[in-house]
Amino acid sequence: MVTDVKIYTTNYCGYCHAAKALLSQRGVAFQEIDCSSDPPTRMWLIEQTGQRTVPQIFIGGVPVGGFSELSALDRAGKLRAILAGDSAPPSVL
Repeated sequence: MVTDVKIYTTNYCGYCHAAKALLSQRGVAFQEIDCSSDPPTRMWLIEQTGQRTVPQIFIGGVPVGGFSELSALDRAGKLRAILAGDSAPPSVL
């Protein structure tokens, strides 16, 4: 089972709230890293993912994208398999 789920957020992002709600609804424990006032973390995210937007979600250390990608994984039934360790998380890189 994958227990390392991190979500990088800002406090003013609607998609961040939606991603956290989806994870919570699925019973997924996650670590939230608020980078609202943290330029070094934002720069690190850009370097790691190539994306300037939040949320950025990492499952097992692999960047899987933002809310749209997380929601698509959930709708396709793949999120549960990834979190159960039955499937590797798809990297968006």
